[in-house]
Amino acid sequence: MKRSLRRALWATGAVVALAVAAVPMTTASAAGSVTATFAKVQDWGTGHEGRVTVTNGTSSTVNGWRIEFTLPSGTSISSSWDADITRSGDRYVAVNKSWASTLAPGASFSWGYNGTGAYKAPVSCTINGGSCTGGGTPTTTAPTTAPPTTAPPTTAPPTTAPPTTAPPTTAPPTTQPPTTPPPGGKKVVGYFAEWGVYARNYHVKNIHTSGSAAKLTHILYAFGNTTGGRCSIGDSYADYEKAYTAADSVDGVADTWDQPLRGSFNQLRKLKKMYPNLKVLWSFGGWTWSGGFTQAAQNPAAFADSCYSLVKDPRWADVFDGIDVDWEYPNACGLQCDSSGPNAFKNVVSALRSKFGSSFLVTAAITADGSNGGKIDATDYAGAANNLNWLMPMTYDYFGAFNAQGPTAPHSPLYSYAGIPQQGFWSDAAIQKLKSKGVPSSKLLLGVGFYGRGWTGVTQAAPGGSATGAAPGTYEAGIEDYKVLKNSCPATGTVGGTAYAKCGSNWWSYDTPSTIGGKMSYANSQGLGGVFFWELSGDTSNGELIGAIKGGLG
Repeated sequence: MKRSLRRALWATGAVVALAVAAVPMTTASAAGSVTATFAKVQDWGTGHEGRVTVTNGTSSTVNGWRIEFTLPSGTSISSSWDADITRSGDRYVAVNKSWASTLAPGASFSWGYNGTGAYKAPVSCTINGGSCTGGGTPTTTAPTTAPPTTAPPTTAPPTTAPPTTAPPTTAPPTTQPPTTPPPGGKKVVGYFAEWGVYARNYHVKNIHTSGSAAKLTHILYAFGNTTGGRCSIGDSYADYEKAYTAADSVDGVADTWDQPLRGSFNQLRKLKKMYPNLKVLWSFGGWTWSGGFTQAAQNPAAFADSCYSLVKDPRWADVFDGIDVDWEYPNACGLQCDSSGPNAFKNVVSALRSKFGSSFLVTAAITADGSNGGKIDATDYAGAANNLNWLMPMTYDYFGAFNAQGPTAPHSPLYSYAGIPQQGFWSDAAIQKLKSKGVPSSKLLLGVGFYGRGWTGVTQAAPGGSATGAAPGTYEAGIEDYKVLKNSCPATGTVGGTAYAKCGSNWWSYDTPSTIGGKMSYANSQGLGGVFFWELSGDTSNGELIGAIKGGLG
């Protein structure tokens, strides 16, 4: 089953773009120069992760950058993100993506890569024709030799200017609203995407101002990395470096340059203080970073140790009440293929439970492929359930414009319907299959998407029509937030327990408050433990969809 880039990190890369924080850092900088600094993020001997920061030290805007460099013998780039890479022997050329070409004076932008072998610094490095350590000159147009670029992925919008650290403020915190657990003890679990703080301008404060925090029981912070079979930071800038102004802070108090923790982690700490019943889990993996679980399965105890050390880091240990495993295709194929065997997932979960203990939350987002011989059948999820507080089959992204010519079909059907393109690709099929294998209903959460998937070039209003490609989307073709679609393409019909809409030649499917109400009735009738959704920024500013979830659970 194809997974969303919104939901699952980058389909073309592994890490969100890292920006430069407004605190002293060791970056190459020469007055009046454009520079590029290479840094080691991780090194596990047989491979490594590197980060390259481009800084505009000139007084003019840079419109495009091109870095040429040679990697020493014994190391090479195996994958990259947020830059277009070409190679000739040991010589590499990195050119900005089309959406990351402009650098204002003083601004920085980072891209990254995974490499084979131990980390080694590049040699003979130039940027825009000058030395990477100083001497590059600003260009007025993007380099003409840039390879083709694609639209920015939803999960890695560019960030060009480092934030300015706001002066301390004595503004009083906002009044703490009353909070109560949801009726009946049902879980309402929402994902917060770390990259939402960039182009989406969605911050932890928005969870409060939208009214969503009062309706949530748990927040899943997505994502931490699993590269090299170890838990590691996904985006240090967004996670714990970004300085928040008083206006953007949860409690109205600005960050200071010398405080030990900033970023979303500190904002989550403030949110938890405001809402004492709210729990936060750190999710690791996702579609792209699920590849690291293959190595984790080779030594589950070492993986669990690394996760424990990271999650329990003294700087933010109080922020997290649990860890979430987003291994999306164990013993199956996704972005890569995993052949760890049917017990690998169970073994990794068991190691995490042993390390974190019985009182810490350990959960998992899993495949919702209910087809015969599909991904649910490939792994012993029931065997893992004893060590999990709950499991979240991702009952969305069943169909979409990753099949560019269609047929059009709703991406999150609750039930089957006549003409559905693939048997077993609906929510009830996944729930019933997991229950039949012995997973308790009370440990299953139903998934809801706060976004739609769409095609263009469609002439047929009902599902099953042909298409010519993906419908335009704000951040990614073929995907759009509910808060946009409710106005730009209102629902015109329902099928399989979800909604669809045809506007001109575009065809979209998404859930509405009404169809969410039906899904909540289903969750209650099946005795499910609650509901989870991807992700918070897709909702309206007043939390329309999460309101439907809480109201429907009753």
